[in-house]
Order: sequence, then C-alpha cells, then structure tokens
Amino acid sequence: MKLYDMAMVCRSKNAGPFQVTIDLMFDSPEHYHAVLNSPSFTVETVGKLYHADPETVVIKPFERILTIKVVLARSCSSGSTLDSDVYGSQQHFPLGDLEII
Repeated sequence: MKLYDMAMVCRSKNAGPFQVTIDLMFDSPEHYHAVLNSPSFTVETVGKLYHADPETVVIKPFERILTIKVVLARSCSSGSTLDSDVYGSQQHFPLGDLEII
C-alpha cells in the first residue's frame, strides 16, 4: 500500500530557508505504526528518494497525535535562483508514493 493511501494528510512546507518538513497525519494507530515500523520507511530510503544524505534526514514520530514529521535539508536556500519550489509545498510527492511493506 502506498503511503498516500495510509496517511490522512501528507503535506510539505518550509521549515526555514534551509529545511523542508513533510507532515504525515494518520486517522488510525494501525496505519501510523505500520508506516513507522515499515522496513521501507527509513532515513536511508527517504535520503534516496530526495537525493539527500541520510545523515541529514530526521524522522520525528508524535504518537499522541498519530503524526510523523520528516525533516530534510534543502538542496538550496528557499528563494534562491536555484530554487524551484519557494514554499516547499510540492516536496511530499516522492514520499507519498512510497510503498509501505
């Protein structure tokens, strides 16, 4: 099942000029835990999806509100001439398409 099919909300946004966060919000503890414990949902996998060093990827679970926040370093500063998504709002697509095992 794809992450998009399990998460009630999958969105991305800037977390300052040098980071993007992807928020994954779930409406069931089963989906939340399935994603969090999946061997396909790791900093290494996220790093590959975003062409980022896994050392710069942070996965922050918030069980009480069934939310997982993924923090990624931006490849360039928000608003620079190299930036194609100033608000970071289109960065959730690769992660949302991830197959959860």
